[in-house]
Amino acid sequence: MPAPVPTPVPVALPPRPARPPSVAGSGRAGRGAAAAVCAILGTGLLGGAAAGGWLTARPPGRTAAEAAYARAATVWETAPVDRLFPPAVHDATAGPGGASRDWIRLGVAPDTGCADAFDPALALALRPAGCTRLLRATYADATSSSVTTVGLLVTEADADGMRALHDRFAAERLDERPDMLPRPYAPSGTPAERFGEAQRASWRVGMLTDLPVVVWSVSAFADGRPVARPQPAARAVAPTATTAPAEAGLGHDATALAAHVERAYRAAARGGAR
Repeated sequence: MPAPVPTPVPVALPPRPARPPSVAGSGRAGRGAAAAVCAILGTGLLGGAAAGGWLTARPPGRTAAEAAYARAATVWETAPVDRLFPPAVHDATAGPGGASRDWIRLGVAPDTGCADAFDPALALALRPAGCTRLLRATYADATSSSVTTVGLLVTEADADGMRALHDRFAAERLDERPDMLPRPYAPSGTPAERFGEAQRASWRVGMLTDLPVVVWSVSAFADGRPVARPQPAARAVAPTATTAPAEAGLGHDATALAAHVERAYRAAARGGAR
């Protein structure tokens, strides 16, 4: 397991805006070493480099949870892209009123650092956890009327750091602030090519406490219409919600796709099937 990172000190954020912001050895040792190298040199489609990946077997004395936490920091290097971001996603009850929902993947962004991936206030709040890698993909619903970018921020934080980040977001309700949204990935030549900051309609940001990962999503209408007041997914999925994003199921899209990608990453980190 990597050396623990000290629990981050909370960073002061700008005050909540009154309105949403405008857009802008021996033979045995030798054989053991060779086996370890072979285990590491698996083919990975997402990061393109497998060297440095954690071995599946956990070291003596390490719990399964600790081993999964350690693997989660690097599993993106070797996990096939289709495992983390499936080409098609089906959920029998994810839509409004428990309706069936289907999504098709439009594109996967090259894995990168975290620069320009979030609104400035959100980037500031996430900074204490650090950024190892940012993974993103964009989906359209079956009718191509809505689009959603879903992402994974792999942090540098230890378990205590992730718990501190989770607790701060929950206590200050930072995941509901309209000036703290993720930014979309808009693949050209797809129904999402007009998906910009002004189009963001609903979003979700979730901190995992058992893995060094932040899972987030942001959804929009595919026709490119701007949305003056985006609504947090947790509110948009409420049965009483009557906003345009809520009635279009954009909160459901953001919630369900984030949940599917989270499950996929957890399974990869634990070395099991999805």
